[in-house]
Amino acid sequence: MVEFTRMTFSERDVVEEAAGPGETWVLVFKLFRLMRAHFEAVCAEFGLSPAQGQALIELDPGRPRAMGLLAGRLGNDASNVTGIVDRLEARGLVERRVAESDRRVKTLVVTGEGETLRGRFVARLKEAPSPITALPEEDQRVLSDILRRVLGEA
Repeated sequence: MVEFTRMTFSERDVVEEAAGPGETWVLVFKLFRLMRAHFEAVCAEFGLSPAQGQALIELDPGRPRAMGLLAGRLGNDASNVTGIVDRLEARGLVERRVAESDRRVKTLVVTGEGETLRGRFVARLKEAPSPITALPEEDQRVLSDILRRVLGEA
């Protein structure tokens, strides 16, 4: 499996592609790296590892989530998620509970402190990095329109 977060393209790779789908796809990879760097920087601001940040985003305050479901959403093995949850729990951001429907299942609940931090964290993630905010407003609108169409959200 290719780990896209580690994939890089040289400027030569981009220049060798004729304008079109190939160049667009290479630029999307570069945009992905920018997004990943932004995510990692925001995680660091909040004292979270990227895995902890992803877990916190996946947990919906007020709705318990089974640890197995969280593992699936994160694309991780359940044993890896245990360590991630241990660190979130040690900070008082989540707590483990026994599922009401099946006592064998452990669920995660975001605590009040976790909900507060999660809200600030998500708000900060929504702040676009400077390469986006530096674009003229019309270009930002056009880019948003294009991305909505690409994602089928038009």
